[in-house]
Amino acid sequence: MASHCVMAVTPSTPLLSFLERLQETAFETFAHSNFDPKTYVDMPLKSALTITEDAFQKLPRNANGSVPVEDLKRFIEAYFEGAGDDLVYRDPQDFVPEPEGFLPKVNHPQVRAWALQVHSLWKNLSRKISGAVKAQPDLHTLLPLPGSVVIPGSRFREVYYWDSYWVIRGLLASQMHDTAKAIVTNLISLIDKYGFVLNGARAYYTNRSQPPLLSAMIYEIYNSTGDVELVKRSLPALLKEYEFWNSDIHKLTILDAQGCTHTLNRYYAKWDKPRPESSIMDKASASNFSSVSEKQQFYRELASAAESGWDFSTRWMRNPPNFTTLATTSVIPVDLNAFLLGMELNIALFAKVTGDNSTAERFLENSDLRKKAMDSIFWNANKKQWLDYWLSSTCEEVHVWKNEHQNQNVFASNFVPLWMKPFYSDTSLVSSVVESLKTSGLLRDAGVATSLTDSGQQWDFPNGWAPLQHMLVEGLLKSGLKEARLLAEEIAIRWVTTNYIVYKKTGVMHEKFDVEHCGEFGGGGEYVPQTGFGWSNGVVLAFLEEFGWPEDRNIEC
Repeated sequence: MASHCVMAVTPSTPLLSFLERLQETAFETFAHSNFDPKTYVDMPLKSALTITEDAFQKLPRNANGSVPVEDLKRFIEAYFEGAGDDLVYRDPQDFVPEPEGFLPKVNHPQVRAWALQVHSLWKNLSRKISGAVKAQPDLHTLLPLPGSVVIPGSRFREVYYWDSYWVIRGLLASQMHDTAKAIVTNLISLIDKYGFVLNGARAYYTNRSQPPLLSAMIYEIYNSTGDVELVKRSLPALLKEYEFWNSDIHKLTILDAQGCTHTLNRYYAKWDKPRPESSIMDKASASNFSSVSEKQQFYRELASAAESGWDFSTRWMRNPPNFTTLATTSVIPVDLNAFLLGMELNIALFAKVTGDNSTAERFLENSDLRKKAMDSIFWNANKKQWLDYWLSSTCEEVHVWKNEHQNQNVFASNFVPLWMKPFYSDTSLVSSVVESLKTSGLLRDAGVATSLTDSGQQWDFPNGWAPLQHMLVEGLLKSGLKEARLLAEEIAIRWVTTNYIVYKKTGVMHEKFDVEHCGEFGGGGEYVPQTGFGWSNGVVLAFLEEFGWPEDRNIEC
């Protein structure tokens, strides 16, 4: 069997296995509509696992295996802390209510007052890991981290990988450089321990990563502060992370129409079981499969979709919107390869800054090769977009490119390469991509839609997400083209407006928005809509810093 076909699996832990059983029992016992399975794998134990398991075994059971409601409530109260109790609030030292020179271009009094409220949310979302986690790590699924943390919010009560990039963009607008650097220190500590940045700082996330944006975070901090020490400290970790993304499971060789060979990468989780944080849902979704191996493959596709950050979307389904046809590991994704191109360019820059010219040259060469591969495999000259590529089988040594394997459906990710310098610096390319974006159907009243398919999944229509708005707007902006700048500003105005109106209606910032309807937050997917919210706050602040808000521009739907 080819090495890239080996089914790698990260081992589970006794604590996780037990908490999954508890989650299942709680679901049978409490079976109510807004049951969140994640709560049960986030609860810290008060005593050793053996003692807790023993007490769990002794609980009275009904005929169907469920535990009487009061008994289970008493058990949970006696043996567990609350989910999130192992993180404690922390007052960030670098927070000031109104930083000097904050958002100088925001002159509209209401928008400015709101921006200061969004800025103040960094205090609400700042935490540190409690001493208990370091003292007794085996009682927690939360992983110990060296620095203070900023969480996305609500059920996402731990650090997440790709969210952190937009959190950092917001923190830089808020001039909270120390808090931003602490986030990077934490993510580097995960590379030191696991060889890659985990999806999030939990034991159940050790089987996968998330879109690789650590080098982009470091670049933004370096750009703002000129901190060469941070760059020096980060480079070895980034090289290690780069190896992870180019390991056998993520790397694919593909022969293009001209007979040239290219290397590109995919998402691939080391997991073939239900995700512990969503175990009951994953089992229900997999119940349509009869064989163990089919179930295992489906579980791998689920976890790999979670690695992509787009969990879930018709983008990963062979026969959309049929959820059981998820085949994430059979997709070579446009955005992942754009992120890796950015990583190669950042590593080259950091190596140059630290005087390591041979590494700098090697990574510039890698980035050139990836740019050529993306031109050849993803670019579609008719649509003027970069299209994901479907593999017919995942086990071939070399995949042969076929035109009909490009995914013709429109996703916001089809435009993400524009965020990278080799693409946004090509004026004639940008011109045609701007035209394509304008006619794509993705531009709606309240921002850019994620896809054109309303599947009920959250990374589909009509949801719009902060990171997607930001990457497209920043790419358009950096091109320097007038028409691209106008479109960028138009998207940013729509996005800021809907965030503002929703905040005024609900008093909170939301995780996602309904771009069909200005002033409505998004829905769909596996859990109720979340608030807080790290990346939404970061993108609003970044947009207001870039574009400002004139006094005479109304803010209304």
